[in-house]
Amino acid sequence: MVRGKIQMKKIENDTSRQVTFSKRRNGMLKKAYELSVLCDAEVAVIIFSQKGRLYEFSSSEMQKTLERYYRYTEERQIDRNGMERYMQQLKHEIANMIEKIEHIEVSQRKLLGQDLGSRTNEELQELDDQLERSLRSIRARKAQLFNEQMGQLKEKERLLLEDNARLCIKCGQKPWQQSTQRKEAVNNCSQSGQSSDIETELFIGLPEMRAA
Repeated sequence: MVRGKIQMKKIENDTSRQVTFSKRRNGMLKKAYELSVLCDAEVAVIIFSQKGRLYEFSSSEMQKTLERYYRYTEERQIDRNGMERYMQQLKHEIANMIEKIEHIEVSQRKLLGQDLGSRTNEELQELDDQLERSLRSIRARKAQLFNEQMGQLKEKERLLLEDNARLCIKCGQKPWQQSTQRKEAVNNCSQSGQSSDIETELFIGLPEMRAA
């Protein structure tokens, strides 16, 4: 069986209301005292009756507890204000980023040749100039990379020549001798290939018989 919520309302009878106030007030002050003793908590209770009479309880000095409460509420308010300013700043930054992204997307579509039907001659000329500047930058970067690669290849060539020279010296041969021998070998091959005295006639028998 589900019980419904008990609806509380003001006690209309003055005498009954005063009796209930006294009982509940004493019970609340007692509970506040027990809470402060059992849990070592700083507790303060302030009650004003309907006629304006003050009833209070504080586990320490009431003024110190109130000052602590005021400091706490002020710090919370400062934190809340700081958080609100931070959230507003984030929203502003997000809006700026969305605007920049939309601008970049429009520029990208222009560079791809899209959405040009409604563009004026001035806008198209500006786009053409922008593409020309981009091409110049690309060519300059390409030339720079080519020069860097050429420099790296020349450095590799220099290192290989140095290694070759060291190997020649280690084998007891001077680098210029090895180079000369390579040239002579190439020349000999060329001369032997160009000689016209090569005999192509087939002969069977001893060499003496051939000479006769």
